[in-house]
Amino acid sequence: MFTKELVLPNGNKIPQLALGTWLMDDSQAENAVKSAISLSYRHIDTAQAYGNERGVGEGIRQSGIAREEIFLTTKIAAENKTYESAARSIDESLSKLGLDYIDLMIIHSPQPWVEVNQSENRYFEENREVWRALEDAYAAGKVRAIGVSNFLKDDLENILKTAKIKPMVNQILCHISNSPLELIDWCTSQGILTEAYSPVAHGEALKNESIIAMAQKYGVSVAQLCIRYCIQLGMIVLPKAAKAEHQKSNAEVDFEISTADMEILKRIERIKDYGEASFFPVFGGKL
Repeated sequence: MFTKELVLPNGNKIPQLALGTWLMDDSQAENAVKSAISLSYRHIDTAQAYGNERGVGEGIRQSGIAREEIFLTTKIAAENKTYESAARSIDESLSKLGLDYIDLMIIHSPQPWVEVNQSENRYFEENREVWRALEDAYAAGKVRAIGVSNFLKDDLENILKTAKIKPMVNQILCHISNSPLELIDWCTSQGILTEAYSPVAHGEALKNESIIAMAQKYGVSVAQLCIRYCIQLGMIVLPKAAKAEHQKSNAEVDFEISTADMEILKRIERIKDYGEASFFPVFGGKL
């Protein structure tokens, strides 16, 4: 999987498999990034909200691999909803990462996290201002691609009304038993690549008997089946893994799920409970 790449609308290439670093502190992120790069991962995903940009940057620097061979994604914190705060945060991310540029920077959420699942306010005007800050950073060479995360169709259409540059990606929650197929198809129709975070449902897919049975049919782990599923949806996939053995296993997905089985997996009953992670807004919780 390490050599598989997709092409962004501006012609830049993006590795289809990435290392996710959510819920890792600086030290954990540094070690995970070094481990992943040594295994040939070339796409690392972080965010201002993760609080580990410094560790991710250090891991990249200590990897021994040239900067231009690494694709680094980070995200503007959901609470930054003005041009000024967004622009300032981009410079802060560059400083924490210790890098001259960011390969992809995206708006983490259309709403501040405390309002996700609680508010009708989609922050249309504010998100257009944050997008303008991203466009200016792109023009200045600080970032080499720009996009969004957790955006619905209405949120994207709002950006498109005034954007000089269309969003290049939309990073969304997607996994077997929770796949927003209509949104994925719409993004594809607009030339927007989609990225799948939590492709193993924050571990809950490992407990699903239907998913387990399908993984056994293919002689692979549940995690491998889940990652392959998102790949076959045409998505960039961002499994989190701190340990080298999990990072290695997550990349061993060079098998093919049949068309018939893909349709079965698309129709598996939607997951209702994300366990201890259920309180996170991305999994339906309320802060």
